[in-house]
Amino acid sequence: MRRLLILGGGTAGTIAANRLRRRLSPDEWRITVVDHSDSHYYQPGQLFIPFGTYQPRDLVKPRRRFLPDGVDFIVAEIDRVVPEENKVLLGDETALDYDYLIIATGTTPRPQETPGMAEGELGKSIHEFYSFEGAIALADKLADWDGGRLAIHIVDMPIKCPVAPLEFTFLADAYFAKQGMRDRVEMVFVTPLDGAFTRPVAARHLGAMLEERKVTLETDFMVERVDPEEKKLVSYDEREVPFDLLVTVPLNMGADYVARSGLGDELNYVPVDPQTLLSRAHDNIFALGDASDIPTSKAGSVVHFSLELFEDNFIQHVHGRPMTRLFDGHANCFIESGRGQGLLIDFNYDTEPLPGKYPLPGLGPFTLLRESEANHWGKMMFRWVYWNLLLPGKEMPLEPLMSMAGKELEEVVK
Repeated sequence: MRRLLILGGGTAGTIAANRLRRRLSPDEWRITVVDHSDSHYYQPGQLFIPFGTYQPRDLVKPRRRFLPDGVDFIVAEIDRVVPEENKVLLGDETALDYDYLIIATGTTPRPQETPGMAEGELGKSIHEFYSFEGAIALADKLADWDGGRLAIHIVDMPIKCPVAPLEFTFLADAYFAKQGMRDRVEMVFVTPLDGAFTRPVAARHLGAMLEERKVTLETDFMVERVDPEEKKLVSYDEREVPFDLLVTVPLNMGADYVARSGLGDELNYVPVDPQTLLSRAHDNIFALGDASDIPTSKAGSVVHFSLELFEDNFIQHVHGRPMTRLFDGHANCFIESGRGQGLLIDFNYDTEPLPGKYPLPGLGPFTLLRESEANHWGKMMFRWVYWNLLLPGKEMPLEPLMSMAGKELEEVVK
């Protein structure tokens, strides 16, 4: 009996368990998933909790519900991986042996890594929505906030869902307008990037959207510390951004056990081949989703597209054959822009987001890099798609590799 051990029961781990259970004979393979909790969160929904669009209860379900029959599930902390012995040690000192290991424990916010961020004011004048509890606390704050200077801030890249800080900014603008208090709120978007987003064409579009909403853009801001008493961000080049309310995206890092195991980089992400997701150091370890260091967005779409290719690669690999289904970094993300509108970006390792139509060239129904009501509803319906199609690993009518059909190439040279 061969043993496949999956660390992490989030999006990537759950999809992998579902897809591989159907492909691997239960008489020949035992599959086990380990996670520290039985609660599965729909993380894209946390963005909407502060504005009352979703209630917390809408976003949590038991992990076990989405794992197939024939997959063992263990709720436990992970202490470390011992790759030389092909085993994982749990927090209670239980040892789990494996023939193949999938690391899918994602990434989490680490406010304690930035001086001043987690010292007393977190949950008061400093907030975040990248954790479930943080999103709920921010909802309570916005419900009775009188206005002032709101700073939306990113500590560093990479972060989970890199468009989410922009979405929060657009939704906050619409929320304050609906409350009749937009004129009492000064908004500034503070980023370590040289523009509103990581890719030039998208940055130009999104930067213009910030300008239209009268949001100041503060670029190239590498935060050195947060001063919670003076209520200001301080950069390494000694610039200062004052705030009355700070909504920050803390440094994101992979799981600590990855560092203890000697498997990660400085942010605890596992170095892998970007096309096959196989560890660069160990021939029987893969890292999926946000846990890997692949140079594309840490987003649910990347998990979906890469896993469609990964299952074939895994089967080829365990049978000693070359892996032929090579991932191109394909990602697409709906960007909620407020007032019932949204836009969509579609890109990969080599090609930045471009205007056009998706998924049907010339028809859509979604527009790329332009706001539309259809894009908003695409974002809203994804919660149903996530629970009912994506997590169970069902087939979806979207190509895993990026296509240039329907995209407007002239935008690149403007």
